[in-house]
Amino acid sequence: MGVVAWLVLGLLAGAIAKAVLPGRDPGGCVGTTFIGIAGAFVGGWLSATFLGRPVQREFFDLATWASAIAGALVLLVAYRLLFGNSRD
Repeated sequence: MGVVAWLVLGLLAGAIAKAVLPGRDPGGCVGTTFIGIAGAFVGGWLSATFLGRPVQREFFDLATWASAIAGALVLLVAYRLLFGNSRD
């Protein structure tokens, strides 16, 4: 997969992670988008490095999507723990 495909996957993974963990984030929609993109990259790297499951070249691979969404969820939880979960 190319960089553009990872960006699209990250945007969708961020949206799914936001749907799974609703609430107001400190960074808003833009921050959640960047977290989703970073989560896709981190999830893919972790999957390839530690689980021995290299990222497939296909966009519609279930394991690639699962790792991207899991990475976005982990980064979203970490972001909320570090910066709070409400924009006051």
